[in-house]
Parts: sequence; structure tokens; C-alpha cells
Amino acid sequence: MGFKMNIPMILFYLATIFYIISTIEIIIYFCKFNEKNLNISRKFFIIAFGIHCISFFGRWLKCGYFPVTTLFESLSFFALIIALFQIIIDYRYKVKGISIFSTIIISILMFISCLLPDNVVSLPPVLNSFWLPIHVFFAFLGNGIFAISFAVSILYLIQFKKLKEKKLSESFFKLPSLEALDSLNYKCLTIGFPLLTLGIITGSLWASSAWGSYWSWDPKETWSLITWFLYAALLHGRLNTGWRGKRGAIFSIIGFAVVVFTFLGVNLLLPGLHSYAVR
Repeated sequence: MGFKMNIPMILFYLATIFYIISTIEIIIYFCKFNEKNLNISRKFFIIAFGIHCISFFGRWLKCGYFPVTTLFESLSFFALIIALFQIIIDYRYKVKGISIFSTIIISILMFISCLLPDNVVSLPPVLNSFWLPIHVFFAFLGNGIFAISFAVSILYLIQFKKLKEKKLSESFFKLPSLEALDSLNYKCLTIGFPLLTLGIITGSLWASSAWGSYWSWDPKETWSLITWFLYAALLHGRLNTGWRGKRGAIFSIIGFAVVVFTFLGVNLLLPGLHSYAVR
């Protein structure tokens, strides 16, 4: 493979380095609360996201199809979507330090991707459909915002523990309040649930056009439905039975664990139509 063909991967590795630098800087901020570290983290994160976008679209042009069919491509796109939501939330709500855990998640996804084969594979006929980018886009958007909800919930539990133990150090007051975190968690859920629903609906429409059946109880379909019911129950609980605060945070963490299993565990461990071929 020539140098020119490697440009998307060179950019991908560069984006990974910048994401990791951003993560290191925000961890330092989390420990010392020096505004300089937070600003450096944000700048490197924006640069990393920009390079990552160019790398993704470069691979798209190289492949000739929406590049989310291998494990490498899927992890990369998942990281890209989480980064997109993180930037939107960071600048929309301007809550300091809220990106600590989402940035770590992105760096981990990118690092794992760097260890995987990046070969461009031939697209199976069933995937050669206009439904591929539509279905995948909605599904990944939902998973991405749930990742932010997970990160917010982790930070909430840390703050809650400090308040309960009355360890009100400088870090407690420089990190977001419990009310702000709980409110943001709820906003993430109200955005993520419709996106997850659209992901399932578009997947069913695609299945109907490809196999003549809207639902085949493939392991990925089954676990996607389980995920949908779990988040539906969480939203219902928040609206009707007061599942806010600590309980809401815990259920958001559980929900994201199911998302990760549906996204990776099912694809790698349970044979089905959505299984990844790590080539």
C-alpha cells in the first residue's frame, strides 16, 4: 500500500495522540484544577476531533462506502460520535471538567482501534444499501449520547460520595453541582432514547428490504430491544417515580453497560447477522 493510501491512517494515529494528550491534560486539571490544563485539553481535543473527521471521510472515499463494517471502523466512528457530543455539550452548557470521563472513553476506543487491522474489506451485497449510513448513524448517535450520560453519571456519583462523606474540598466546588449533573444526565437520556428508537426502526426497515422480514430475533436485534426497554424504563422512572439523582445515575451506568454489550459483546461473542469480522 502506497504512502498516499496511508494518509487516512496517518491522520487517525495523529488524532489518537492528540486525544490522549487532551485526556492527560484534563486528568491533571481534575487533580490540580489549574485552568491552563483545562484550556490545553480543550484545544487538543478540538484539533484531535478535526483530524479524526478528516481521517474518517478520507477512509470513506477510499472504501467507497460508509466505513463502519469492521471492528476498527466501528470503534473509530463510535469515538467520533462521542467526541461530537462532547464538544456540543461542552460549549452549550460550559460546565467545567465534565468531559473527564468521556475523553478517557474516547482515548481508550482510539487506542484499541490502533491495535486492530485497518484493512479495507469488500462490502457484502446485503450491506450495499442506502440504509447502511442511515441506520448506523442513528444507532451510533444514540449510543454516543448514552456514553456522555454514563460519563456524567460517574462524575455525579463521585460528587455525591464527597458530599455524603462531607469531604467538601476545593475539587467539590470546582466540579459541576449535583443538580447540574442530574439535569444534564436527563437531557442526554431524552435525546438518546429517540435516536435509539430511530436506529431500531431504520434497522427493521433495512431488514425488510434485505430479507423480507422486519424482525428475525438476531442476537443484535434482541439485545437492542432489551436496551430500548431498559432506557424506556429509566425515562419512565424519572418522569413518574422519581428515579433522579443517585438512582438515576446508577441506572444510566447500567444502561450504558448494556449498550456496550449490545455494541461489542453481542457482535464478537454471539454469531449472527451483525457479527464483526476482525480482518
